[in-house]
Order: sequence, then C-alpha cells, then structure tokens
Amino acid sequence: MDFLSVEYGAFLICIAVIYWLTPHLQARLGILLTASLLFYMLLQRQAVALLIASTLVNFGLGFAIKRSRQRNYRIALLSLGIGFNVLLLLGFKYISFLMGNIGILASWQGGIELANWADQNVIAPIAISFFSFEMIAFLIDVYRGTAPTQDFWGFFTYKSFFPKLLSGPIVRYQDFAKQLVSPTHPKLADISEGLWLIAAGAIKKGLVADNLGRFVDISLANIERAGSVDLWLALVGFGLQIYFDFSGYIDIARGSALLLGIELPQNFDFPYLAASISEFWRRWNITLGHWLRDFVYIPLGGSRRGLIITCLNLLIVMLVAGIWHGAQWGFILWGGLHGLYLIAHRLFMVVGTRFNGFVEFWRSQWGKILGILITQLAVLVSWIPFRLPKWADMQVMLNRLWGQAADPQFGLKIYVETLQVTPAQIGLLCLAIVMAMIFAYRCDRAKWQLTWQAKLFLVPISLYLVAMFGPQSNLPFIYFDF
Repeated sequence: MDFLSVEYGAFLICIAVIYWLTPHLQARLGILLTASLLFYMLLQRQAVALLIASTLVNFGLGFAIKRSRQRNYRIALLSLGIGFNVLLLLGFKYISFLMGNIGILASWQGGIELANWADQNVIAPIAISFFSFEMIAFLIDVYRGTAPTQDFWGFFTYKSFFPKLLSGPIVRYQDFAKQLVSPTHPKLADISEGLWLIAAGAIKKGLVADNLGRFVDISLANIERAGSVDLWLALVGFGLQIYFDFSGYIDIARGSALLLGIELPQNFDFPYLAASISEFWRRWNITLGHWLRDFVYIPLGGSRRGLIITCLNLLIVMLVAGIWHGAQWGFILWGGLHGLYLIAHRLFMVVGTRFNGFVEFWRSQWGKILGILITQLAVLVSWIPFRLPKWADMQVMLNRLWGQAADPQFGLKIYVETLQVTPAQIGLLCLAIVMAMIFAYRCDRAKWQLTWQAKLFLVPISLYLVAMFGPQSNLPFIYFDF
C-alpha cells in the first residue's frame, strides 16, 4: 500500500474515524495493532510472523531484565537480546555480503555458494534495520531503567505502528508509551496540521523527489555515455531527491500519526543549509543520529578520552551508519567518508581556535556561507558511493566527472525524447528548489507559520498538484531498502 495512493488515504481515514469513535483505551490499541498488522501484511505477508515472533522475544527479554536483581544476569540477558537483533540483521540483510567476501578472500568456494544461495532465497523483511535498532534501544533503555515493560499490547502497538513501521523515525518506547496512556481527541488545529504534513510530504515525494528521480535514474543508468555536466546535474539531483524522498516519507508518517493522536519526532532540520559536517549530522536523519550517539558513540567513550580516541570513535560511529544502510562496500565507503569528514572538522576546530579571529570569522555571514558551500560539496561527493555502491559504476562516475563530453545520442535520448527538458532547465529547477528551501528555512527560524485555515485550504491544492504533475508511476521510497 503506497503512502501516496488513494487506498492509503482511505485506509488512514477509516482507521482514524474508528479509532476516535471507540471509547475504550484497550479497544483503541487493538484497532491500531490490527490496522498495523494488516498494513504490513499487504506489503510483505511472509514477514508478519517474524515481526510478531521477534516482538515477543524482545518484550520477554526486556521483561526479564526489568525483573532481575542480579547484575550479571541482567547483563547476560541484555547481551542475548542485542545479539538476537544483530543476528536477525546479519541473517537477513548481510549474510550474502559476508559469505561472498569471506569466500573470495579465503578462496572458500562454500562461502561463495552460500552467498549465491542467499541471494536467491533470502528476502529481507522491509524495514528490518529500523526494527532492530528500535529493539536494541528498548533493551538498553530497560536495562538503564528508563523504559517500561508492564504492557505487552502497548509495546506491540508501538513496534508495529504503521506510520513509522517502514522507514522510521526511530522512536524510543518510553516516549511513545506516554502518548498511548491518555490520548486526547485531536482539535481542529491538530487535524489541519496532520493533513498539512501529509500534503507537504506528498509534494516532497510525488512532485519533487520522483520527478528528479526520473532524471537521476536514467542518467546514472547511462554513465558511460553521459558528459561531466550531465553527471554533476545527476549528482545534485540525487542529493535533492534522497532528501525530499526521505523527509517526504517522514512528513506523511508524522501527519498520519498526528491524526491518531500520536506525535512522532522530527527527523530533518534543513540539513542542506548546515555550515559544518557535525551540524549536518545534527540535522540529517536526527533520530538515527541520536541512536548512534546514545548507543555507540557515548558507550565507546565519546569525547571524554582525548582527541585521538574521539576521532576513532567518530570513524567507528559513521562506519556503523554506513553498514546499517546496506550490505555493499559503497555504503561502508560512504560512512567512512563521513567519519573522515567529522574527524577533519574536529581537528580543524581544535587547531583553528588557536588563531585570533578564527571563531569570529566562521560565525560571520561570509564564514557561514563558506561553511555551507564546503560542507554541502563534501556531502554531495559522498553521495556517489551511496547511489552507486558497486565499484565498477563508482569508478566510471569518478572518471567522467571532469572534462568529458556527452555522447550525442545521450542528449537526444535523455533530454529530448524522454524528459523533454534541457540541462539548463534542470539546473534552474535544482536552483529553484534550493531557493525554496532557503525561504522555508527563514520562515521556520522566524517562527512564521501558516494558520490552520490556510493549511486546510492548501491541502487539496497540494494533492491535486501531485496527481497532475507527478510521474504516472511513483518510485518506491528510497529508505524502504534500509
């Protein structure tokens, strides 16, 4: 069931109406749980049993950790739970990658055969990475005494909650559980905000990301025939596409949840206007960043053990982020690049503060503009291994980024026959999108918002624009693969 489909809209409205007309709390939980399982079943029926079983296992382990008074036993249970969720990830998502590389490095034919078998027979459940990270967070929070374990049905509802089930945001159970205990009927302003978030997400995904995605996909499918200008345009287009695709999903998820009385956390805060790479990661996929900080960076020692250890910890954290995104070397390289970026920024700040005027310059308007340009160029380059995780494709892309003219047939097939636009028009479109982001950022920082009446008025207009000018077939959400 596509988030941009009429079917999803009808499904959401029906669930919301039934939910709010039901007077009893436990019955409401049952409605949310049933709707979420039905939603997941329509997407991947064979994975529903795994969702239920792993939820039962994690809740049982959390319950046992909470009730135990022996520290060693609690640690053993926590380790077992973390191991269980990591093995789920390895078994469904990384087994082929691991066995294939081990087989090649060790000249072990059995490993290669196992990798080939896994490619053909193992289907990773949708959103298993988000699922596993939330479960690990739950178990650690239970161990730390911050997450409750007394209500299985509330926990099951949290874990399967359909707006966030597929691609986040990553939500801590204790934050979600509070909202299940005493839900309040939504006011008109809440309804308008929820509908507005859904409409804004539809614009981002259906109108911006999917139209850019058509150009990006067809250009990068013909790398060897594209010129340097075409590839830079495709790279900029992909940077915008993945942002509007993922943030569009999050907006729809947050809007859907709001109609059901649940507030999900914000996951993006204008990351492409960040003036440093550390600021970028405070604004991009915020809930994943918090997870990495709380459960990887801080346990490793964070920045408390000296500069060298801090830099090593930053690299480890970003390698984990890269591996989490996918079982290919390109994702690991992407994570490693961002780790090196963060290290370079940390060293630059340590050395730079010794010079007079250093801090003042980077806080000035020109310093911020320069910081934004440097940061976003680094981010843009890092999208190459993310979008083209295979070494051969990555190498061709890098070789053709400078001084390469396009094959004459490329321009004819891509721009004239398929897209019916010129490279200049695509460049102007990307510039217009960036200017719109700057305008939205200014409005956000000035706390200027539309009234709820204006939002309700713009919702049908936005949905109409998506229906009229979006591609005939929507591209799948990029983060569904993760």
